[in-house]
Amino acid sequence: MIQKEYNGVKITVYGLGIIGASVCASLKRAGHFVRGMNRSKEAVEYALAHGYIDEEARSFDGADVVVLALPPRVCAAVLEEGAFPPDCIVTDICGVKEMLENVVYAKPRRYRYVGIHPMAGKETSGIASACADLFDGKNLVMVRTGKTDASAFAQVKKLGEEMGFTHIVVCGAAEHDKMIALTSQLAHVVSNAYVKSPLTEDCTGFTGGSFQDMTRIAGVDEYVWTELFHINRGYLIAEIDRLCRRLSEYKSALEEADEPKMRALLAEGKRAFARFSEKSESDGGSET
Repeated sequence: MIQKEYNGVKITVYGLGIIGASVCASLKRAGHFVRGMNRSKEAVEYALAHGYIDEEARSFDGADVVVLALPPRVCAAVLEEGAFPPDCIVTDICGVKEMLENVVYAKPRRYRYVGIHPMAGKETSGIASACADLFDGKNLVMVRTGKTDASAFAQVKKLGEEMGFTHIVVCGAAEHDKMIALTSQLAHVVSNAYVKSPLTEDCTGFTGGSFQDMTRIAGVDEYVWTELFHINRGYLIAEIDRLCRRLSEYKSALEEADEPKMRALLAEGKRAFARFSEKSESDGGSET
């Protein structure tokens, strides 16, 4: 149990990778009492040494809020079997939501669940890449259903704002998973596939901003992303199919030496990007 007196919310974060440790650091910066749990003791020691957490947690006892920063299948198991305090708010930062909601709402729970997804990160991973300002100015997706407890949702939203998020998007689990297939998962697939060109090994000196932008996220953790891709494979397959069809149009224009067709395709893409940019600016969203 947490022994010391504290006026802030008592929060336990389970999983001290880059996102989980950054959650700890940003919440501690906001004045909350933060405990950290992790299978690796080294990560706990690092978090303590760098002031990301107040103390180590060995259980969820005493927590007002639990944040699960775990891979989806591990997170699902904890949501199913975790010994959470009665009425505790439990949230997770997983990149897939339908699967987790199916677990949570399969039977009555003594905890109150709110799924979130921080749209922030780096090319690197691990606690050494964590920082208190990782979420400043970024987007936070919050998932709400008819079963979501209103007061728990409001509390998590407030914590998100205190963590530095400036744009909060509310949606259902299916919409989240469909959108993430495009905005995150497809981008990682394309980057990872793009860098496999046999010319890549000898392209040093020929690269600029375009190549760097395309390959920035190619170095994925194959275990983490395989799990995400396969859990969300229906939506991701649909996006890969759409991209392949669009790429085939560019290929056909080249094969047919059809310059007007290529200009039309490029102009169409430029208009699509302009619409996206205008909508993003009007919504006040953060795109990085």
